[in-house]
Amino acid sequence: MTDMRIAFIGTGNMNGAILEGALKAGVSKDSVVVTTRSAESAEAWSKNQGIEALSQQEDERANLRAVSGADVVLMGVKPHMMVEVLTELAPELKPDAVVVSIAAAVSVEQLEAAVSAGQPVVRTMPNTPLQYGSGVVGLVRGTNATDEHVRAVSQIFEGAGRVFEIPESQIDALTAVSGSGPAYAFFLAEAMAKGGVELGLDPEFARELAAATVAGAGAMLAQDEREPAELRRAVTSPGGTTEAAINTMAAEGFSEAVVAGQKACADRAAEMAG
Repeated sequence: MTDMRIAFIGTGNMNGAILEGALKAGVSKDSVVVTTRSAESAEAWSKNQGIEALSQQEDERANLRAVSGADVVLMGVKPHMMVEVLTELAPELKPDAVVVSIAAAVSVEQLEAAVSAGQPVVRTMPNTPLQYGSGVVGLVRGTNATDEHVRAVSQIFEGAGRVFEIPESQIDALTAVSGSGPAYAFFLAEAMAKGGVELGLDPEFARELAAATVAGAGAMLAQDEREPAELRRAVTSPGGTTEAAINTMAAEGFSEAVVAGQKACADRAAEMAG
């Protein structure tokens, strides 16, 4: 990784989180160049991280300059802009540079059609906890991406989360579980806090309790080797308070509602890609 030149095209929340994770994982600041829309944002990256930062506000060719000579190009632009921006950048890309997309609903086929024939591409689906070093990233290799390309891209992401290589046929399912999954956890915390208020707790205290509990349960899931069902059973004493809650939630269709929501998510992802 130390010999790679890495260009981050667009440095919003997600690409910024990937960059910060990569730097913490040991990527050299001298090997990185980023582009931003505003001069102010570019100045902040340069000042705070000591990396080369170019702004489109000051130089309309900033993206072209950034990708020239880069070995890895992480595309952090909006999905509806991805093909247009990649088409513009294609002539400046090194033939063996791997192009990495973090955009939802943009297929490998669309990415490969926007660049020169034979250009390696990788499609990824990261989730928002990446911003806190606890993300999940689904990775799909394109037709021309080698094991070496996948290894290099994975190492960049691993500074901020776990990487799972999957076939593109599974990307919508992964989106339904991990891509959109943080929102389900937030929804659960929201409902738990609401329940606490209805039981007489102060709203702010209920929110704090719910957030801490969901975060703690997540830490247990990450660090304990037992399956989720086993962890649940371990805190569900027969005839106890937790069993009363779980039984009621099950009767209300909790699991079925979650699965139905995931199916709706996957269907919508496929619809957007189409």
